[in-house]
Amino acid sequence: MKNKGLTTAALAVALVLGAGTMTSLAAEGWSKQNNVWVYYDSQGQLVRDEWKKGADDQWRYLNGNGQMAVNEWVDDVYYLDENGLMIANKWLRIASDDEEAVNGYLWYYFGSSGKVTDDQWKKIDGNWYYFDSNGVMQTGWVDDDMYYCDASGAMKTGWQKLIPPDEEDYDDGKVSPGDADDDDTVWFYFSANGKKYVPDTTAGECATHKIGDDYYCFDSDGEMQTGWVNMKGENSRPESINDYKYFGPDGRAKKGWIALYPPDDLSGYEGEVEWFYFSKDGTPQVGPAKGEATTSDIIKIDGESYLFNEMGNPVYGLQKVYKGSSEDYTSYAFGSNRADCMMTKGKTRLEEGDGTVTEFYFLENGQGVIGVRNGYLYYKGKLQKLDSGMKYDVVSIPAGTDSYDNYVVSSSGKVMKSTTVKNADGTKYKTNSSGILTEVDDEAVGKGHYENPIEPVYY
Repeated sequence: MKNKGLTTAALAVALVLGAGTMTSLAAEGWSKQNNVWVYYDSQGQLVRDEWKKGADDQWRYLNGNGQMAVNEWVDDVYYLDENGLMIANKWLRIASDDEEAVNGYLWYYFGSSGKVTDDQWKKIDGNWYYFDSNGVMQTGWVDDDMYYCDASGAMKTGWQKLIPPDEEDYDDGKVSPGDADDDDTVWFYFSANGKKYVPDTTAGECATHKIGDDYYCFDSDGEMQTGWVNMKGENSRPESINDYKYFGPDGRAKKGWIALYPPDDLSGYEGEVEWFYFSKDGTPQVGPAKGEATTSDIIKIDGESYLFNEMGNPVYGLQKVYKGSSEDYTSYAFGSNRADCMMTKGKTRLEEGDGTVTEFYFLENGQGVIGVRNGYLYYKGKLQKLDSGMKYDVVSIPAGTDSYDNYVVSSSGKVMKSTTVKNADGTKYKTNSSGILTEVDDEAVGKGHYENPIEPVYY
């Protein structure tokens, strides 16, 4: 509540009537001498360093000189206005050249008891303010640099772009958003209670934090991070892409496919833009090292299947993939370039690791066909065409321990079914309806081994 000052005449009445009409200077009560109010006790002595009431039931203070205090502090706790009235439930500004002054003034707030608010937070008219041990309202970074108050002293919440408290440009708390160039400011996030978010990590490390529907990254000082972030901290050497997450210029983790230059601190890339896929918290999808991929490493994204390498990039072309934890492997193909690297299905022509282009056939699950498909023989997806000059040959496809399905194929890889054919050297082969060899030169044969199938040449 704002105190109203009294007129000089009213003040005189309020003070004098409070002690009865004076008949002499020796009588107890208020007296005005040389335009200064004093108070005499019953012995006619000036009262000093003591509170006295007037007829208006308001307390006033006699200072060490015996004069009614005006516009001054009492016990460094109370402040008396120009009428000598104690300020309560009210702001007070005092001109000062102190470094804590805001636009040339120090601000104080006095509660209902008249005491100055000091060394605490106080909510005033819907805003929170922080006062130091001397009762001075603070601005900038306050309370162990965990809170921020703007130029009006009001505590800020939510996102704020500020000069960090440990920067040279930050002048003991007296800075507001926009006071410095953007190069000197960073984003911080303050919760509803005003406290700055700082992750619970080892010094230097970074951590993600969900705000609303998005994930953001903060270092151990609470500064929001952007771009590729080494989560171990900028002073720790990253070991692989697994140490990184990626956040857009606005600080949000970017989910999905993004073409980016790789992190500068990592080697092994070709120094050009690469494709990466990020989960909702900015973590890049990373796969196994070359030659170590298994079927469980293949993941689905938006209905399509992909395989990633240890650099965090989707692989493309013909790939050797192990079936689970066994030593058995098969072929998969993932497009022909970095921009088209989803898993291949059906019949296609592929460049192998040695540069030759060969026909392949892949099942719906992506695995290379082993056996007959559309009348032709494939092994781990590769069409089993014969070497130049050969007319027919027997290709042995493993069918169990020391057991083989021996197919008779032509030079084009076509399976010869329910027929008898003669090779260029005169050897005669007879097959059943599946194209499997049953006789050689009119003699029955079993499931022994003949020629190994031609293996794909992987990247």
